[in-house]
Amino acid sequence: MADKVFLATAKVSPDAAYTVSAGAFAGPRKRPRSGVLQSLLVGLMLLAGAAEVRASNGAGAAFSRQSVIDLARELARSPFEPLPQAPPALAELDYSTYRQINYRQDRAVWGATPTRFTVELFAPGFLYRDLVDIDVVENGRARPLAVAPDSFRVPESEPELTKVFAQVGKYAGLRLHYPLNSEQYKDEFLVFQGASFFRGVSRGQVYGLSARGLAIDVAEPTGEEYPVFRRFWVERPASEQQAIVVHALLDSRRVTGAFRFGIYPGDPLRMDVEVTLFARERVANLGLAPLTSMFMHGGVDPGDIPDYRPAVHDSGGLAVQRGNGERLWRPLSNPRNLQTSAFIDRDPGGFGLMQRSRDFADYQDLEARYDLRPSAWVQPLGEWGPGHVRLVEIPSPSEANDNIVAYWQPEGGLPLGEAFSYAYRLTWPDDAPGAANLARVVRSAGGQRLSSSHRQMVIDWADTGGGSDLVVDASISAGTIIESTVQDNPFIHGSRVFVTFDPGDVETAELRVRLLRKDRPAGETWLYRWLDEQ
Repeated sequence: MADKVFLATAKVSPDAAYTVSAGAFAGPRKRPRSGVLQSLLVGLMLLAGAAEVRASNGAGAAFSRQSVIDLARELARSPFEPLPQAPPALAELDYSTYRQINYRQDRAVWGATPTRFTVELFAPGFLYRDLVDIDVVENGRARPLAVAPDSFRVPESEPELTKVFAQVGKYAGLRLHYPLNSEQYKDEFLVFQGASFFRGVSRGQVYGLSARGLAIDVAEPTGEEYPVFRRFWVERPASEQQAIVVHALLDSRRVTGAFRFGIYPGDPLRMDVEVTLFARERVANLGLAPLTSMFMHGGVDPGDIPDYRPAVHDSGGLAVQRGNGERLWRPLSNPRNLQTSAFIDRDPGGFGLMQRSRDFADYQDLEARYDLRPSAWVQPLGEWGPGHVRLVEIPSPSEANDNIVAYWQPEGGLPLGEAFSYAYRLTWPDDAPGAANLARVVRSAGGQRLSSSHRQMVIDWADTGGGSDLVVDASISAGTIIESTVQDNPFIHGSRVFVTFDPGDVETAELRVRLLRKDRPAGETWLYRWLDEQ
């Protein structure tokens, strides 16, 4: 995640023994299965290692999900304390040097045990200056991970950094590995690093957009408040288990929280998230299950700067499944001025930022591979009540900036005096789960109608089957819809809609287009905010 700037959570196998070096959890060593002498030696190693752990950390503290909730509740009773920071020797590292610092794979937590998951850690430095605590949980006991002088590989030109890391004694985040694409290799598939941000990939994908624990005051004049995960607990899975649990303690000036992530790698990656929040102060602009992405140009917004790539974005649109069953599609834009949109609802079925096009030709980027970037879909578990999906689009001159934010804002915000709990399922698919009998919007474009001065939008719905019984229902918040027509598009087994409009003298107009068959929706409802700057 060091290449991004953000604008806006087992049983110990009897076959494993652990060695401890300089107070660090150095990784497991598999026990030989035969030979009396070998067994005796391993037994002595196990006892010696355990004694060293107990000497530095005790036998470990009893741990459960309730432990994190109790910590969050207690934390909320006192003022926010900023996380300790990396010293200047690390904070002043440039990107080139920082990216050469890597956690040693032979030190990976559970790396030589039958456990299918391993954990590696991030060094503090560069943009990642917050120092976080990370514990492993085994047999219901939590023990902190310390830093050894040889935990990280450093550039040959910076050998003194090993001593600095050991002196600091903490990490900047963690990453999880699992045999995702092949049984022969454990791929990195999920990263927690920076404030409360995390990124995941499913089978065959590369990193793109991010999720985060909580959003507060996004795009507010007073400035955004960034909650942080100040401590993590990683539960060790059983040897054949294909899921892992990570807990996180969230902290911020006005809010604390306990997060439990049930993580299921695969196709797609699934994360079941349980959250309990406590307020130090009332928060009106609260964002649940926030997603953060990047959009430079593409589709309806071709961009202002010439680029050989037809599209540059981690996400192309916002998809919303409303509580009444209506499915919305809103193409993203990179506006010249910050803009926000609200999609009012009650008990939403889901929302997400989608990278819908998976065709390399639509991006033509051999390095970034935007065609392989994941989408992210949030499915509320339980009733979320009234509120709205909020979309924030921030002007950005660079694809290194994440300038798109989407989240659920509950009506009434976060109250004082009581725990606020909710749950959701976050998946990282290629596209959102399909809605029954509703065609997807696969392309949006805009411009000027041929032989006319009028504006026109062109929208493609895939897999409608076409047919003369399809009709268009188009409306505009200001100005006039001049004409709307529909044609069969055999290349996508679907339909193409042309909407010609005159916005009049206004600078902003909201367009809404539906494709109907026998007065019932045949596809997603297409929404867009037209701006005179285009």
